[in-house]
Amino acid sequence: MVLQYGTAGFRTNAKQLDHIMFRMGLLATLRSRKTKATIGVMVTASHNPEEDNGVKLIDPMGEMLTATWEDFATQLANTEQKELLAALKDIINKEAINMKLEAEVFVGKDTRSSSASLSQAVLDGVHALGGQSKDYGLVTTPQLHYMVCCQNSHGQYGEATVEGYCSKLSQAFLALSKNASNRTDDQKHLFVDGANGIGAPKLREVESHLKKQLQISIFNDGSRGKLNHQCGADFVKVQQKPPTGVEISPGDRCCSFDGDADRIVYYYTDSRGFFHLLDGDKIATLISTFLKELLVQVGSQTLRCCCLCCYKEVIVRCTKTGVKHLHHAAQEFDIGVYFEANGHGTVLFSKTAEEKVQLLAKSTNINDERKRAALLLQNTVNVINQTVGDAISDMLLIEAILAIKGMTVQQWDAIYSDLPNRQLKVTVSDRRVIETTDAERRAVSPAGLQEAIDGLVKKYKQARSFVRPSGTEDVVRVYAEADSQESADALAHEVSLAVHRLAGGVGAEPKPLH
Repeated sequence: MVLQYGTAGFRTNAKQLDHIMFRMGLLATLRSRKTKATIGVMVTASHNPEEDNGVKLIDPMGEMLTATWEDFATQLANTEQKELLAALKDIINKEAINMKLEAEVFVGKDTRSSSASLSQAVLDGVHALGGQSKDYGLVTTPQLHYMVCCQNSHGQYGEATVEGYCSKLSQAFLALSKNASNRTDDQKHLFVDGANGIGAPKLREVESHLKKQLQISIFNDGSRGKLNHQCGADFVKVQQKPPTGVEISPGDRCCSFDGDADRIVYYYTDSRGFFHLLDGDKIATLISTFLKELLVQVGSQTLRCCCLCCYKEVIVRCTKTGVKHLHHAAQEFDIGVYFEANGHGTVLFSKTAEEKVQLLAKSTNINDERKRAALLLQNTVNVINQTVGDAISDMLLIEAILAIKGMTVQQWDAIYSDLPNRQLKVTVSDRRVIETTDAERRAVSPAGLQEAIDGLVKKYKQARSFVRPSGTEDVVRVYAEADSQESADALAHEVSLAVHRLAGGVGAEPKPLH
């Protein structure tokens, strides 16, 4: 079996990962010496089934592992045991790593039954190369990213503890909530699906700091039910229906985390029983609109605000799928809002933007409106986990914005209307046969696939369809939209058949959805 380090690190059945985890402990120790900084290793398979697991490395400022070292991870994972020492020496020589330097690695894990032994294998790898480690135990993936950033910023970003994380985010949320007037208990109530993962217990820890400014009912909290099974953000997004185990009434505001709490989607059902999904695009629109309004109020004409997936009076940038591509593009702007449709995203503020916000918030020479906007921006910066998409952080920001603007979830949903759409996936023998261009909106291989897609799209009104290879498994992801759900479903199925036929589909042909 050959494993490829992708956007989400390594992921596969947990039984295959013991040696991979040990080797990632080795690699993280080398990376720590190379960067002279603390490196993170998170043991999780996010939204994958419970029997899977995975591992991802976290670079010094809480960002994803740099591309060169992704290649080292793939090389090390697939090296025969007898050649492991030579592979390590090769990395040490290529990167000119001083093995006499100290090394420190932070390790965290999710709630899967396999995570305890696999995280121990990571720790064994760290210690085998003489590194120091700190085992955070059960944490969300974004929390470990946060800890690494706090440690390497020497506390400037925050305190590298779970308590410090809870305190920073909740204090900023409470400061934002003071700007919301006359909220009823109903307006403060949120239903949360924890995907039977780590997000539920960690949300309870944050909730204890919120002083009843947000009243949370948590479902799928892990006390019963299977991780990510018919619940969680990925299930809700793909199936476009509420998760199993969540008791809601029409109009109730609900959200779902994924298994490691780095994704979030919102939803509600209307009085007719129809399901309404507010995915990453809707979240990005809400946040970017709010930030744009604050920038206008504060009178800053010099800060450039970019949204990487919506169209609301801000600069729009398209990138390849994958948060690492979005993250890098967002870093080019003073304020960058990025969200994948699956609900993984955050907001980045440049150092210049943060400094300007701090100066305005402290200024005594501005009027009340500008002062209020500056303070709102300051607290918005503090409630956001800028290192990576964070379901808890994003949830607090969304709830604060809705409260400040006095918006219901229905009013938020009405900002714009999505075309009916459908996402499917097709299992193939090798996902690398699919190559794309134009931010993954056109397929350049295999031959004939894009022509087939173009022909199918012409059959339907207001239609689009894209295909791309998964970053973690041998499947091709198919997206289709059209003027009706029936047409979107039919187009997605027909494109799936084309992918199966032209890109080496495995097993039986995809069946129609209806």
